[in-house]
Amino acid sequence: MTRRRLIVSAAAVLGLGAAAFYGVRLFGSSEALATTGNPLVPTTRITRGPLELSVVASGEVRAAKSAMLPAPSVGGTLRILKISPTGTSVKSGDVIVELDPTEQVYALEQARSELQQAEQEIVKRKADAAVQAAQDKVELLTARFDVRRAQLDGAVDKDLIAANQYAKRQLAIEETQRRLEQVESDVKSRAEASRAALALSEEKRAKAELAATRAQQNIDSLVIKAPMDGHVVVRENRDAAGGFFYSGMTLPEYRAGDNTFAGRPLVDVFDLATMELRIKIGEQDRTNVVAGQKAAIKSDSLPGVSFDGSVATIAGSAQTNFWEMTGPMRQFDATLKVDQLDARLRPGSSVQVVLAGQRVENVLQLPLQAVRQKEGKPIVYVQTGTGFEPKPVKVTYRTESRVGIEGLDEGTVIALVDPQAAARGTDKSKSAPAPGAVK
Repeated sequence: MTRRRLIVSAAAVLGLGAAAFYGVRLFGSSEALATTGNPLVPTTRITRGPLELSVVASGEVRAAKSAMLPAPSVGGTLRILKISPTGTSVKSGDVIVELDPTEQVYALEQARSELQQAEQEIVKRKADAAVQAAQDKVELLTARFDVRRAQLDGAVDKDLIAANQYAKRQLAIEETQRRLEQVESDVKSRAEASRAALALSEEKRAKAELAATRAQQNIDSLVIKAPMDGHVVVRENRDAAGGFFYSGMTLPEYRAGDNTFAGRPLVDVFDLATMELRIKIGEQDRTNVVAGQKAAIKSDSLPGVSFDGSVATIAGSAQTNFWEMTGPMRQFDATLKVDQLDARLRPGSSVQVVLAGQRVENVLQLPLQAVRQKEGKPIVYVQTGTGFEPKPVKVTYRTESRVGIEGLDEGTVIALVDPQAAARGTDKSKSAPAPGAVK
């Protein structure tokens, strides 16, 4: 019984201690709530110090000079016999793609056969024309001789011969003259016909020559060569799925044995000597970026490797891309150049860039999330004896994580979240963007 009483007494003492501890905590919480209005609101203080106006951006590596090589404009289906894989380094004039020339070789042989036939036809036409010209010359001489003989026969005095003989000789003169005119007309017509037939044969030869030349050019175009020194990137074969394609679909690259059609882009050649970085600068960070500004570059494809560079150009006007969900803030395109190009950098790889901005001394500053928007103006929630009160501020500088402000004193306690929203449990601890003006 004594042991049981001791256990009950110890349990009672522990219960009284816990009740007393809970009462003290409850009293303390009530006092804190009466002082601050909401003990769950995280706070910070306004500090004074230097502010680095650095800008963080992302982008990709691009080649300032590149060439897209499509399949040649040759009718019908084209089969790839050979294609250099992605990543191949090529020199100007190196063969990148070879396509099956079977159809064009057949067309070339057919055109050459037609060309030879046309040339033989021209030879025959010229020989026939020469023979006809000789025959026409003989016929023409004969007709002229007949006219001359009839004229001599009709030149006799009509009193020396019978009247009917004289009339017959005069009629013979007229008949031989008409015959001569007919022969001259026929000779001229046959000469024109021979020239026309020869011109037609020559036109057939020219047509066959053109077909042969075109077939040869097509055969030459089926061997695609590099227009410059660079790096090969093979395109996706969008005909691999039978012409069916949707966004996000994974397609294989072109390879030997695939079929393609005229005009299809097959490969790209990028000049690695002209590599540059394209990044996008937010509208609020635009004033912190100038040409020549130094940059620290890290490539996602080369972990642990960093590069030094600088801003080459930056757009003067903002660009809005309908397909990119960039929010209400517009963006500016900027180009960076790398001080020392690395052969491992490849076009299309993503990069992270930190642009070193100017260092501003003696600036009142806060974490970015402490500045919020109310009726289109930046405000902060200042701690008072009864809670938090919204106060307007002027944003003078802005970085990725901090802002420089004016309008409040150093050391002022500021809420990092909206106190009212935090009390309701709806604040997501994200600051609305506050427009900033650089001095």
